[in-house]
Amino acid sequence: METGTIPIDSLSGGLDLYRTLESGQSYCWRRSDGEMYSGTPPGEAWYYTVVDGEVIRIRQLDGVLEWESTTDAEATVRRLVRLDDDLEAIVAAAPDDPLLHEAYEAHRGMRLVEDPPFGCLISFICSAQMRVSRIHTMVSTLAREYGDAFGFDGETYHAFPTPDQLAAATEAELRDLGLGYRAPYVVRTAEMVASGEAHPAEARALEYEAAREYLTRFVGVGDKVADCVLLFSLGFDEAVPLDTWIKSAIEDYYPNCDRGSYAATSRALRAELGGEYAGYAQTYIFHFLRTGGREA
Repeated sequence: METGTIPIDSLSGGLDLYRTLESGQSYCWRRSDGEMYSGTPPGEAWYYTVVDGEVIRIRQLDGVLEWESTTDAEATVRRLVRLDDDLEAIVAAAPDDPLLHEAYEAHRGMRLVEDPPFGCLISFICSAQMRVSRIHTMVSTLAREYGDAFGFDGETYHAFPTPDQLAAATEAELRDLGLGYRAPYVVRTAEMVASGEAHPAEARALEYEAAREYLTRFVGVGDKVADCVLLFSLGFDEAVPLDTWIKSAIEDYYPNCDRGSYAATSRALRAELGGEYAGYAQTYIFHFLRTGGREA
């Protein structure tokens, strides 16, 4: 077992691991107490995931981020929860906007995540019309049923399925696991990646709006899901997913950004929220409104 600690005060802007991993950005982590997305902080429970066949556990405790893994995982941990982002500078550069200021104050230390592209893509295909806790249950079930199992510290951990593993599932099996109408989308998208027809990671090399268009070739992926994958997996910090909460924010706080189409409205809101780091702003506003931070 490899272990390590990262002092929180060494991170620009600090860290709130609970909000980072339970703010609706990621469904690829699980919690050792089984209470992820329950609305209760983790206490001393570990968050864990499997990346490239390596089990990684992390928790925030007593001013440090602790990690344990089957390998030296500090660099991977830093990437997955974006510890090297200059969060203080990102917040300082934000536009002078009352709602955004409130959201940044309320959720100090929340960072964007960088999930593996395929797991992120499937997670957000599953997200349509679903509460965050239900999405997390779906993704965890896929890992348990189809992913490889790894032993670590006396426990068994399941990786998210590979494209080949998930492509071998049947629509009926996935419906039985609770995916409903999303089942054929998941199977067909997995088949596309497994066959080499397309891969979400290929979008990383494109310009932002071209990258969004590229991702919509996957079955079950519209503009909003594509933006989620770009923001939470592929490093497009300017991406602004227009989900239900953000559409409400546009109606109540940014009506001038409603341009009648997804692309035009997204472009206007992106400019309103500061451009380069508009995705950070979106994530804070989303979590602030979803958790009842302010009544409109």
